[in-house]
Amino acid sequence: MALNVDEESLKHGVLTLVVTLVEVIQEALETQAVRRMEGGDLTHEEQERLGEALLELDEAMDQIKTDHGITASVTDLHRGLDDVVEELVDTFINPKRWAEESGGSLR
Repeated sequence: MALNVDEESLKHGVLTLVVTLVEVIQEALETQAVRRMEGGDLTHEEQERLGEALLELDEAMDQIKTDHGITASVTDLHRGLDDVVEELVDTFINPKRWAEESGGSLR
């Protein structure tokens, strides 16, 4: 049995996944950077360099999404990942409610 693969769809899907994961990592880096700035852990020069690096990364990601026509698919996947993460966090914060809603029991 031959497997027919649409190389363009595969390329589009893999690139969407990679870009989305880079954006998720970028958000985590931005959150950590804000914490470090608010905590006074960074010098003014370090804050400037970090801000510039994050801005350059953001611009590069936007350019890649535009060049490859994946802006909408990245947004959709990112939204889906956000929903999954939100549900996981809610499960950890409210395990009793989650157990009740899923028909399970909490011991």
